[in-house]
Amino acid sequence: MKVILTEDIPRLGAKGELVNIKDGYGRNYLIPSGKALLATAANLAHLETRMKKEEARVRKDKAEAERLAERLSGVSCTIRVQADEGDKLYGSVGPRDISQSLSDQGIEIDPQNILMDEHIKMLGVYPVEVELFKDVRGEIKVWIIRE
Repeated sequence: MKVILTEDIPRLGAKGELVNIKDGYGRNYLIPSGKALLATAANLAHLETRMKKEEARVRKDKAEAERLAERLSGVSCTIRVQADEGDKLYGSVGPRDISQSLSDQGIEIDPQNILMDEHIKMLGVYPVEVELFKDVRGEIKVWIIRE
């Protein structure tokens, strides 16, 4: 039986792929759960138009992310925190703090897209990478200064 996958299924295929499966697996699980459509001429035509729209949307989103990455290359944010005499912070600065500082400047970045191995715990200037789209990343400078 040939079916069109409507979502990614591990070890079977990706969304939009035409795959050949056993009849029982398709009739009893994939099709009733909405994870696949029977590969008819109408469904194939519908899939093709949907995939073209999806590709156009992805290209548009990626171009927008690349423009934002260029804009971020000159952006820096300053975060004022309390610190002891040895420049160690009373707490730490994480993605949520950086996202808030950027939104104060009019740049909306989801904290989940700010890539940090660990929170910042000392005063200083840190380069922080931001994932804007799959394979599109930008970098900002984060200044951590004493309050």
